[in-house]
Amino acid sequence: MFGIALCLLVLVFAGLFGYGALGYWDAVRQADTYAARADALIADGRGPDDLGIERLRQLILVQDPGFLDHAGVDLSTAGAGLTTISQSLSKRLGFEEFRPGVGKIRQTGFAMGLEHQLAKDQILALWLDTVEMGRGPEGWMTGFFEASDSIYGRAPAKLADQEYYRLLAVLIAPGQFRLLEEDVELNDRASRIAKLASGDCSPESQSDVWLDGCA
Repeated sequence: MFGIALCLLVLVFAGLFGYGALGYWDAVRQADTYAARADALIADGRGPDDLGIERLRQLILVQDPGFLDHAGVDLSTAGAGLTTISQSLSKRLGFEEFRPGVGKIRQTGFAMGLEHQLAKDQILALWLDTVEMGRGPEGWMTGFFEASDSIYGRAPAKLADQEYYRLLAVLIAPGQFRLLEEDVELNDRASRIAKLASGDCSPESQSDVWLDGCA
């Protein structure tokens, strides 16, 4: 009986590993297409450098503080949470409809494939272009630059600090927060982000994505 259970366990782990490997190779096979798309965004002025040095630093600090050093997965950096920028992008590039649970295995493999094949600025450009930003004047918004223009009529680099922090704040729950309204909860998160950006506080732990350490 023990031998059967062990064999089943091995098969399960092998299947999960294979599912992750499938995601990795799917990303690798499509890397040239993704790279071309990213380069076009960068050439069009919608890449990470177009945020400006300080704005880019703030975005990474909030969304994925270990982004510049990890290879798609980060299980240790304070404030990193369970999903890196690369994993977040993988949900949109690698799935028609992402389902939590076992889907996380393929998502992680896909993210590692992206990290292996693309430069960090290319990954960021694709993420900025595909990220969900909540409801705007003309309906649901996709893309960080698009949301900045729709809500404020200006590029992110030209926003006031509080305006930019509100854009960063909505990223964690675009279906919950309201950029078009006086949203108390959104403003509270923006205030926490302002404290984090200024160095006045830090996340309490790896899982502190809501920045309770900056409350």
